[in-house]
Amino acid sequence: MTQKSNGWLNGFLGVAIFAGSLPATRIAVLDFDPIFLTAARATIAALLGLGFLLALRQPRPALGDIPALAVVALGVVVGFPLLTALALRHVSSAHSVVFVGLLPLCTALFAVLCGGERPRPAFWLFSLLGSACIVGYAAWGTLEVSLVGDLLMLVAILGCGLGYAEGAVLSRRLGGWQTISWALALALPVMLPATLLTWPPAFGQVRPAAWFGLAYVSLFSMLIGFVFWYRGLAQGGIAAIGQLQLIQPFLGLGLAALLLHEAVDGTMLAATLGAVACVAGARKFAC
Repeated sequence: MTQKSNGWLNGFLGVAIFAGSLPATRIAVLDFDPIFLTAARATIAALLGLGFLLALRQPRPALGDIPALAVVALGVVVGFPLLTALALRHVSSAHSVVFVGLLPLCTALFAVLCGGERPRPAFWLFSLLGSACIVGYAAWGTLEVSLVGDLLMLVAILGCGLGYAEGAVLSRRLGGWQTISWALALALPVMLPATLLTWPPAFGQVRPAAWFGLAYVSLFSMLIGFVFWYRGLAQGGIAAIGQLQLIQPFLGLGLAALLLHEAVDGTMLAATLGAVACVAGARKFAC
């Protein structure tokens, strides 16, 4: 397999893992406070990441890498989890997950600004068409609309796209799992006290499903998914691999229907096929 092929494989594995994030968060916020959930998932992942860094004796990042790691921490460790958890108190996961369709375009824009990539004009056409498939599907469906929830999701997407691009650039020097582990470690002095301060008064009323949601977003969404995702972005290019996120909403919608029994509009198949076609087109014209 070539490096680019490995990049697409790793990127797809990352997207598949991330697809479960919003449904798992939706389950968890039914019993956990959003701030506690955000802090706890980052704390658990940070402790695991630090353990791996120390056990494998990974070198510390250079001083010049700290600002970029801070952007990653703010974007994907704190911003996206917190804002989506807050948004999911206003909208369903089936509604919020369609905003992920804007992530490929956002990530590609930051790939140009932060990563110095220059995709061909046709790439932008396919990226725009792919995002239009997602936005069109959301507008066509009967999913609810919430100004507060939608604004929270939009800001979360912008911060996440920036965090993806900065993390991918760092991954070329530090490695994929090392990048997210150092970003988590950087956020730990804030996340650990926040976890303790928002600690639930009693865990007896927390249902098993909420514990599952917390475990998933801590282990998979916050750590394991990024091992594959940042590696894929670094290997195959930020803008190109980022287009795989076009299929993430539909994976997430399928999980929402399966796990949460949420309604999914019948036009999902057509929109999914359109998004997959746009991913293929964007891949061809990414460089």
